[in-house]
Amino acid sequence: MSEALNTPFTQKHIALGAKMAPFAGYNMPISYTGINLEHAAVRNHAGVFDVSHMGEFIVRGPDALDLIQRVTTNDASVLEDGKAQYSCLPNTTGGIVDDLLVYCVEKHKVYMLVVNASNIEKDWNWISSYNTKGVEMHNISAKTALLAVQGPKAAKIIQTLTSMDVLNMPYYSFAKGEMLGIDNVLISATGYTGAGGVEIYFEDINDNANKIWDAIFEAGAADGIQPIGLGARDTLRLEMGFCLYGNDIDDTTSPMEAGLGWITKFTKDFTNKESLLAQKTNGVSKKLVGFEMIDRGIPRHYYEIKDAAGKLIGSVTSGTQAPSLGKAIGMGYVATEFSKAGTEIYIDIRNTLVKAQVVKFPFK
Repeated sequence: MSEALNTPFTQKHIALGAKMAPFAGYNMPISYTGINLEHAAVRNHAGVFDVSHMGEFIVRGPDALDLIQRVTTNDASVLEDGKAQYSCLPNTTGGIVDDLLVYCVEKHKVYMLVVNASNIEKDWNWISSYNTKGVEMHNISAKTALLAVQGPKAAKIIQTLTSMDVLNMPYYSFAKGEMLGIDNVLISATGYTGAGGVEIYFEDINDNANKIWDAIFEAGAADGIQPIGLGARDTLRLEMGFCLYGNDIDDTTSPMEAGLGWITKFTKDFTNKESLLAQKTNGVSKKLVGFEMIDRGIPRHYYEIKDAAGKLIGSVTSGTQAPSLGKAIGMGYVATEFSKAGTEIYIDIRNTLVKAQVVKFPFK
């Protein structure tokens, strides 16, 4: 097994006493002061996540949009400069290669795709296999640093460090400009926590990483800014009902089953369109739902979901004790007849059927 890679901020995490662990091939911070405290810091103040392990591809040229349209489910033709969208890469068997963000840098000509860390090589090879028109592609993942500064006070803090209009940045938009004397910094509002905030992409050269990290913590000190690990990132996204690739969606789950019909646009041609259109027309046999525990117990990935008679009807994909809500919640696939909000289901926890109830996203 190869040794885990470091991000530009690894030594910062270690110096701060973070609990480190391998994640998607990288040496990443799981927590610093504890998941519940870090979760609360983001919900109430501001927190900084090192997400430099994520992948970034630049797709450039006159046929760039055409390539993106063929490999993604969402309609990237609606994107104007400075706008982004959530999308996914469908495979040929009804599943999802990956979910991703599409950033329109220059309409029809230049786009940035942001993909999951564990799927960088897989996604690159998949998209490349559809690149029949010689679209220019650059994998800039290794040289791109990425910090997500999340929370209700995040935009205010970052605004003090740049002339880009961060405070008035609409959700799913971005700007490119100068920050702390560093050029070509991309700041976006495409957060994964539901707490507001921004993401900062920049090239990892000339000690840029240390300069930006230190400046953010200095600027945010009075507002209680904290470094946040991947543990709290998971509980924050789960409270919002956001999917995590490898847990809630994968190569065997379709966008229709995962509740991602809203990013699947049949007004254009894309990979496996006919199969997914048939699912939309005829319905699916299982659906991804959110549920909250009624009886005491915490659902975990792969736990079985059953009906009152103990019949298997699905499985848990994500679950936790939600720090902001004071109750246990989860996501999972169930047979479609059990997917309506209010339906009672049972989680098999160590051979005991523990009652839960299907609820709508986000969790409340």
